[in-house]
Parts: sequence; structure tokens; C-alpha cells
Amino acid sequence: MNPADQGHHQTTLQAGIRQKQGQPARPRNTFSDRPEFDDHYDQHQHYGGHSHSHDHDHSHNHDHGGHGHDHERSHDHHGSLEDDDAVHEETLHFHKIIKAFSQYKASAMYANHRRRTDFYTLPERQQKMLPTYLERMERIDDAIEANYEIIKIICEDQQIFVNDDRSTAKLDMNERAKNAAALRVREQDMEKVQGTIKQFVRDWSAGGKPERDAIYEPLIQELRTRFASVPVEQRGRINVLVPGSGLGRLAFDIAHDGFSAQGNEFSYYMLLASNFILNKTQRINQFKIYPYIHSFSNIVKSSDVLTEATIPDVNPSEIPRGTDFSMVAGDFIEVYGMEEENYGKWDAVVTCFFIDTAKNIVDYLETIYKILKKGGVWINA
Repeated sequence: MNPADQGHHQTTLQAGIRQKQGQPARPRNTFSDRPEFDDHYDQHQHYGGHSHSHDHDHSHNHDHGGHGHDHERSHDHHGSLEDDDAVHEETLHFHKIIKAFSQYKASAMYANHRRRTDFYTLPERQQKMLPTYLERMERIDDAIEANYEIIKIICEDQQIFVNDDRSTAKLDMNERAKNAAALRVREQDMEKVQGTIKQFVRDWSAGGKPERDAIYEPLIQELRTRFASVPVEQRGRINVLVPGSGLGRLAFDIAHDGFSAQGNEFSYYMLLASNFILNKTQRINQFKIYPYIHSFSNIVKSSDVLTEATIPDVNPSEIPRGTDFSMVAGDFIEVYGMEEENYGKWDAVVTCFFIDTAKNIVDYLETIYKILKKGGVWINA
């Protein structure tokens, strides 16, 4: 998803972001209400329609094509005033998310410092009942630092998701004030950053394998069954679309099985994180992450807060040669239901906890029907 400017993707995958120019402007009027992603405002993410194409004959190629959110429009370069406003709003929204990521360390450290302050308000007799508490706070500080090292990498290549070239006009004071308000990071924004950290564990760590096996393996096995007549070495000619792909693991697993797979995702939080995992990791278990340090609730014992995970549990560059793997940013209906190039293109659409995100489920069903080839299959969990 990002320009593969980190070693292994530069050399073995030939890197690269490609940006489609001249995409038609379209109003966006849909949103996803998936609770673990963005709330009503944040789900109107503003990408310019990005396709992060991991083409494993071997290039991680990230086109930015068309997608949608309520507040967003893909822009053309002839440009109207309305388009400029949409692009400006798109850029503000994106930078708000980057700001939320960048403030992770300060926010988490503040929360941990507040725990220390609360501890010192206890009577000395009660403090002695918690002899290891302050030591645990120190270890949580270290864990926050470790998480932040990953977040810094996540934010490195933000320019691939939005174009700032048409949204940098001089602003009057009222506009500057509005921009400052739009960029204000709220508690909910920080919770989404923390939720993204947890998502890494489910999708890209060995600890998440039992859950993935329970839900992803039946989907992939159904694909194998439906296309059993296709030799394994020819599966790359079978095109599989995975809407609502999150951090991209299901789409990756399908591609790893030899099918050509394209993931589609709406949330910038997910897209930035999947860009990191797919394009910025160089080896298995390269990074340590601490997903449970942000809350002391719902744990069995106090040490569980400091449970660590290593990611990724696979090498994301290990895709069979001749297999295409890509990620496309944007609203499912607008990217696929309004682009004729997708009509009758897909041999299979695989959805996993996706259809509940529909504002209008019939729109989803009609779009799936429209984009499937004759005889194509929709596989849903």
C-alpha cells in the first residue's frame, strides 16, 4: 500500500505507487456503520480512490482510483470549485487521522501517568498492598514506546493516500479556525488507533490464528471447492474480490492460495495499517506489539495487560508468481457498482462480516450480482 521504499519490497516487488490521473468527480453519499471502524463522521473517509496493487508478478503497485464517503469526492484535474472544496475536506479528514496516530504516544503516556497520580493519592497502607504497581506502570511506558515505533512507520508514507496539490490555497482566518476544529483529535479517534493496534494481533499474529482458521479457512476451502477444476498453478486467472478487507489478511490468504485477489477497504485507519503490514515488513515476527495496555478491564490477571504479540506471522511478499494481489481504498458501491470496468469481471466475491455495514443491503446485493461473471459465486460469512 505504500511505496515499497523499504528494502525487500523495493527489490523483490519492484515497489511503487501509481496514481491514476483524471478520475471523474462523483458525489459520495454512502457510509459504513461498522462499529469497530469509524463513527458516522469518520466513516466518510476521504481517499481519492486508492488501489494498492500488490501484483505478484511482483510489484506492490498502489493505484489511486475512485471511492467514496459522504464527505468525499474523487477529483478530476479540470476541477470545479465544488471539487476543490471536496478535495480540501478530504485532505483535512485524512490529516486528522494522521494526527490521531501521531498523538498516540502522548495520549497513552498521559493516561499511564494519571494512573500513577491516582496511585499516590492512596493512603500509604493501601499503596503497600500493590507492591508491583509502579513497576508495571514503567513496563507499560516501555510498551507504549514499542507501539509508537510501529505507528511512526505507519505514518511515514501518508502522501500516497491524498493529493494536497489542490488543497493548499491560502486560507482566511475563519477557514483556519474551521480547519483547526476539523483536525481536533477526540477520544474516539484515539480509541480507533488503539483498536487498530488490537486488529494487528487478530489478523497478523500467530495468536490470532485460531480465530482466523475458524472463519477464513471455510471461505478459502469453499473457493477451492468451487474452482476445483482449475489446476492449482492456474488459479491466478481466477479473480476474487474481498470487500471490507480490513488489514488485508483474508485477501492475502486467498492470494497466497494462488487466486488473484483484490481487497477493498473503506477506513483510513485500516488502510494505513495494512499499508504498513503489506509493504513495510521485511521478515516474519519483525515487530513486537502490545495491544492490551490501554485498558485494565476485561483481563484475568494483571500481567495480561502486558501480553505481547509479534507481527507478522507470515511474510506478506510470499505470493505465488503470476498471482495478482491488490488493495483498493473506497466505498464498495462507488468503486465497484459505478465503474463499468468491474461489471462481470469477478469470478468470486468473498465477504466476511461485511454485509452488516450496508446502509442499504439491497445495494450491496445488486452490486455483487452486477460485478460477478456469469456463473460466478458469492461466498459469505
